[in-house]
Amino acid sequence: MAKRVSGQQQALARSRLQDDLIVTGEAVALEARPASVGVRTLGAALDAAAIVAAVILVLLASSPLLENLNQAQMGVVQVLTIVTIMVGSPVVVETLTRGLSLGKLACGVRVVRDDGGPIRFRHALVRALVGVGEIWLSFGFLAFVSGVLSRRSRRLGDILAGTYAVRVRGAERSLPPLVSPPDLAEWARTADIRSLPDGLGLAGRQFLARASAMDPQARERMGRELAAQIEPRVSPAPPWGTHPERFLAAVLVERRDREYAARLRAQERADADAAEIAKLPFGVGR
Repeated sequence: MAKRVSGQQQALARSRLQDDLIVTGEAVALEARPASVGVRTLGAALDAAAIVAAVILVLLASSPLLENLNQAQMGVVQVLTIVTIMVGSPVVVETLTRGLSLGKLACGVRVVRDDGGPIRFRHALVRALVGVGEIWLSFGFLAFVSGVLSRRSRRLGDILAGTYAVRVRGAERSLPPLVSPPDLAEWARTADIRSLPDGLGLAGRQFLARASAMDPQARERMGRELAAQIEPRVSPAPPWGTHPERFLAAVLVERRDREYAARLRAQERADADAAEIAKLPFGVGR
């Protein structure tokens, strides 16, 4: 069976599996699906179009006031206006809306911190400053390449600011149901399975749902690490030579079934108590 691992390795395995989880203030883990490069490109294009339109409108509206300025002064005003709108407006909008913009709202995307929390002024400022080079000066080429090559489709501004974009619409994904290996079903039914630490069962569930898409070496390593954390809480040990993923599936399915059966029994007891209370002499209206 899986060998024991250090506490540092256990924390690393769990953090890898929870990379796409957002933990709310109520300690509820929500799966956050990173936005794809295509969605982010569309959102950035909409934002760029809105900013360019805003620059043109501001320059047209202020042109009567700028007629008395010489060419050098006019150039300074134009540069300051463009910089203010290209840098200042994204910073203000993303800070006030906690990671939204016109393009992101249209595409159902929000920028969040790496830990899933809302971004703040400094995150928006770093993203906007870096965006001048990677989006405007390179016409989006650097941002696109970075998004294609990086994990979570992050552009350079996201990497430096510690942020990434998540889907807020169409992000719900139903996980495939877990099925216990038939040859381990009898062992799991008779095994003593103690309660699992917070997040460990969720980490195992997420791992089994994503295992088929993982790198084979990372899949094997993480499977063994998770199995090594759960194995001390199960007695007796599984049959010798059991694959870590089969062990995880058997334990998690049996744990799920037991919790479901316990809830059914509790509901039956509550219904029986309600029926007894409704009888005479306690019944009302008899």
